Amino acid sequence: MKRGILTAAAGVAASALVLSACTPPGDGGNGGNGGDGGNGGGGEVSVMWNQPFYSMNNNTSATNNVTNANVVYMMNDAFKYYDENLELQDNTSFGTVEQVSEDPLKVKYTYSDNAKWSDGTPVDAADLVLAWAARSGNFNTTEDAERDDEGVVEDAGGDVFFDAAEPGLALIKDFPEISEDGKEITFEYTKPFADWETNLTIGDSGVPAHIVAKNALDTGDAEEGKKAILDAVENEDKEKLAKVAEFWNTGYNMTSMPEDEDLLIGTGPMKMTDFKEGQYLTLEARDDYEGDRKPQLSKITVRYNEDPMAAVQALENGEVQLINPQSTADVLQAVEAIDGVENKTADGATYEHVDLTFDNNGPFDPASYGGDEEKAKQVREAFLQSIPRGKIVNDIVKPLNDQAQIRNSFTQVPGSPDYDTIVQGSGIEDTYGEGDAEKAKQMLEEAGVDEAPKVRLLYAKGNARREQEFQLIKESAEKAGFEVIDNSSETWSEDLGNGEYDASLFGWQSTSTAVTESDANFRAGGQNNFGGFANDEVDKLYDELQTETDPARQAEILGEVEKILVDEGFGLTLFQFPEVVAYSDQLQNVKPMTVSPTMFWNFWEWEM
Repeated sequence: MKRGILTAAAGVAASALVLSACTPPGDGGNGGNGGDGGNGGGGEVSVMWNQPFYSMNNNTSATNNVTNANVVYMMNDAFKYYDENLELQDNTSFGTVEQVSEDPLKVKYTYSDNAKWSDGTPVDAADLVLAWAARSGNFNTTEDAERDDEGVVEDAGGDVFFDAAEPGLALIKDFPEISEDGKEITFEYTKPFADWETNLTIGDSGVPAHIVAKNALDTGDAEEGKKAILDAVENEDKEKLAKVAEFWNTGYNMTSMPEDEDLLIGTGPMKMTDFKEGQYLTLEARDDYEGDRKPQLSKITVRYNEDPMAAVQALENGEVQLINPQSTADVLQAVEAIDGVENKTADGATYEHVDLTFDNNGPFDPASYGGDEEKAKQVREAFLQSIPRGKIVNDIVKPLNDQAQIRNSFTQVPGSPDYDTIVQGSGIEDTYGEGDAEKAKQMLEEAGVDEAPKVRLLYAKGNARREQEFQLIKESAEKAGFEVIDNSSETWSEDLGNGEYDASLFGWQSTSTAVTESDANFRAGGQNNFGGFANDEVDKLYDELQTETDPARQAEILGEVEKILVDEGFGLTLFQFPEVVAYSDQLQNVKPMTVSPTMFWNFWEWEM
């Protein structure tokens, strides 16, 4: 499969949507052995999460995952962050962002004197320029590169290929104005952009330019490395940028404590001191952190286990103090039965969906029918019609929330102001309803396929809720005449880029309230567009949305996009995730919010 550039979310910042998806020995559940504690006031907390961390750079298409975003967030500062009310807050101890011109749009980023990497190196223009160059896609000289089975870039053949391309950052074409001390950076946009305030400002600080240069360009000290990055970008030096991109894409991927601890350098209040593969990761407060987000705790350990009931058991046993498990009726019932535990349940920001693959010579690809696009679309529509959305919601979600409903929008949360209008305009509810296997069977017969289409469905192996969903989908789709193959994988999020599946079942989680956050999912070549969907009209609509500031017209544009997605058989939305956050009543100031990094957003306020 050929996938273009652009995620997950999320990129985390790249797309504003991120993918949503073991016991430390002899430490009472508080983590592994690390160095001395930092400026935390004391106390340790263990958290259980359902997927192990695997990259310090969560801005590539292969690493755009909430499990990475959570850890990177705690290890880094940023210009802004969201609070539990989804209000964007300024982190002035790190820096400020301001619009200095409306026409043309110019935005100035100013780093404070306290903004430093944990090795003492100041954060400055080189770091922001690297983030822009890498994530804009503007410096890429090829549309894609050779990838491994997990979608990680292996070889770009000497070309420049940063595995990211954010539509908003792509609107910045020229090298920025930089102050003499490198602390002020002003970017000029080629046209207005509605969401400029969240460009390069939330989630993390990017990766340190001087460390990237050391590894990619064999530079010496930090200043030499910074200058090398700035020169390579300003001069569009293909040879050097190709090396920089290669390291940026993969150099920060890890599954345990790296030998080169420079890869763990961050700007935030926490540092990684231990990481045991598949088991746990330990963060400790930094003594030398100068920002405002000084943690109350000295240590936070993130433990990993895919099994939600194992998370509940660990909470009950006191091995962890905070969990956010994949919620089922059994999980909620078990949590409510534990003494000394508080829980918060609500619909979260993550929504479940099925996407189809358009370009892998599979059952939904026109190439499988001699280029017959109409026939491929009929097969896609028949499969989507067979998905029993009503039964999935009734059997799996309503036991947690008796008010749960099918989600019928790709871009809007049920109950939001534009939801009903967009749903009515797209026709998704009238087209697919709750799912109908008999109708799907008739549609498949009308498509005139010679034999049962084989559909390889990718989802998270070991995830109880998705296993239930898969069984319901398989049962219904096979009644309609499809053969559904279990393509579950423990590395499902990395596998999304490999094209070796025909349908995928997973969740998207928002990282911001930006109106353009869905751009990367549906634009041709979009970083989160894993299925190879391409439609010129959708691309034009997103081009318009980028510069539109009228909320009424923004909603109209998204409605037009959604109608095309329905008409083309892109995929199908299922439901809004019911979230369960449970924690020891000894842990104070847990305030979950509905965008990534969810319950971690105010980790510095946690107290035991």
